[in-house]
Amino acid sequence: MKRILCAALVLAVLCPCLAAAEGDDPEMDLSGLTAVEMTRLMGNGINLGNTMEACNNGKSGGNTTADPKHYETYWGQPVTTAGMLKGMKEAGFDTVRIPVAWITNATRLPEGDSTISPAYLDRVEEIVNDALDAGMFVIVNDHWDGGWWGMFGSDSEEIRRKAMDTYIHMWQQIAARFAAYDDRLIFESANEELGARFDENSPLFCQDSMDHLMPENERYALTNKINQAFVDTVRAAGEYNANRFLLIAGYGTNIDKTFDSRFRMPEDSAKKRLMVSVHYYDPWNYCGASDAAGATPWGKRKDYEDMYSSLSRMKKFTAEGYGVVIGEYGALPGGDGVMKDNAAAYHKAFLDCCDALDYTSCLWDCSGFFIRRELRMTNDEMAAVYAGRNAASESGKDYSAVARAGKEALDAAAAAAPESLVITAHTPSDGKCVAWIMFNDGSYGVTYSVGDVYTPDSITRGVVPTDAEITGEGTYTVALDFTGTKQGYAANTAFSAVGITDGEDLYPGWCINITELKINGEPVKMKGRNYTCSDDGHCTRTNLFNEWVDVKNDRGRARVMFGDLTGISATVLDRGADCMRRIETIEVTFAYGPHR
Repeated sequence: MKRILCAALVLAVLCPCLAAAEGDDPEMDLSGLTAVEMTRLMGNGINLGNTMEACNNGKSGGNTTADPKHYETYWGQPVTTAGMLKGMKEAGFDTVRIPVAWITNATRLPEGDSTISPAYLDRVEEIVNDALDAGMFVIVNDHWDGGWWGMFGSDSEEIRRKAMDTYIHMWQQIAARFAAYDDRLIFESANEELGARFDENSPLFCQDSMDHLMPENERYALTNKINQAFVDTVRAAGEYNANRFLLIAGYGTNIDKTFDSRFRMPEDSAKKRLMVSVHYYDPWNYCGASDAAGATPWGKRKDYEDMYSSLSRMKKFTAEGYGVVIGEYGALPGGDGVMKDNAAAYHKAFLDCCDALDYTSCLWDCSGFFIRRELRMTNDEMAAVYAGRNAASESGKDYSAVARAGKEALDAAAAAAPESLVITAHTPSDGKCVAWIMFNDGSYGVTYSVGDVYTPDSITRGVVPTDAEITGEGTYTVALDFTGTKQGYAANTAFSAVGITDGEDLYPGWCINITELKINGEPVKMKGRNYTCSDDGHCTRTNLFNEWVDVKNDRGRARVMFGDLTGISATVLDRGADCMRRIETIEVTFAYGPHR
């Protein structure tokens, strides 16, 4: 049965302040709200994670005859019940985001058929109905879905065309099924796939090898094209779809990438009904660390300031009339379910930011925060964070009061936070010129002082750094020892570089020339020549592994101590080498001095 509720009643129940502001007009419905006003009504949200988007990475070939609950429980979650959704609502969550795998689980796309299984549509609709009955708003998307999105980046024009046809057909079916549902149901165009995952080579859907990596300008253009197709397809489906609130996935749902001017919101026949979605898991070595005890600590003053600064970039969109939804966030529990130190403070600060900046958000949760089988939050501290943060708690307040209270609470927490979180005997530079190894391992879970600002307290527990004070021209050695971490080593590297604080200011034009690089005490051969550069004009650096750098574009600022720039590389570490699988120690010896 379709769930349609008088929108005036929704406003009166969920957000009396808005209903009162409109004079409790019985004729009022949600179609009169702008996207920004709607996000205020949506309160705080939660994801039904690892549930309807669970799939077996395409190995079934899209078994459309399987019981949908087979997939629903495939990643370890229980079958969703009405009681679970009511429990989420009672815990303080007004919105539920339901990630869905439509293609991998519910079509026979490898055989050329993108028709979604009616049984799968029925099961998603059943969960949507239960959430609406619980008094929640609902977001439905297409979520990774076994990697079929890689078809968009295929070398084959036929496969690329098939990807767009599939995408449009998918949303035609979803929009048709839910056409009579009112504005409490929101469609989201994608998850993190747009732009970032066009090259994913799923063995089920993208059998051809990709001989190129799509240039970023093309990724942005294709992202914008897909989002426009999403809006056009849903609007054409009629009924409530003609004016439904639509959530536009940002570029990789990354804040900085979405802030980029190359990302553009779609044109829309409905006015002020579009929202934009990004995710926030910063810093990842805290939020995403699977070992809660070993996570890089969070809670110093700069952490609060960085959170607000990063999230503030999305004000660009609210200023243009678009609602902002942080579709996923969270300091995720460790692999053993243990909460990270300061997790409650992190989540409170995040929610204060959202209040201050006029955003809504959905906590990423796979029964780690709200334990579905027991219908409770994981602990009293986390329960308290969310219990008073629902839309009803803002009854009688206008937005400016809510925003002011959020910013004041955030500022007070930042003012009370320590300047530094010292977790080793290692001390900051105290104004000295220091060389160090910036490092993230392959999972971003083991880290040390990544970025152009030297922050030695940004360190995974157990990591022992050897930094070097730069006193002038000479030879220096810097190192990291990972044997004291819980794992006992770093598994490869996602990013690493040698940095020198204020090197550009104190020693302008000087070069870092690596003379020896050791892994686990053994010298390793570098892939190409290292070169010296600076990203911020203050910190001097040489990249050890930085795959985000296009050396061709970097040559204008690159410098080397001897000779020309022939053979320079930003990835002198070979990630494919056997020694990189288990890095117990890394040591770099370099000569530092002026260009010869």
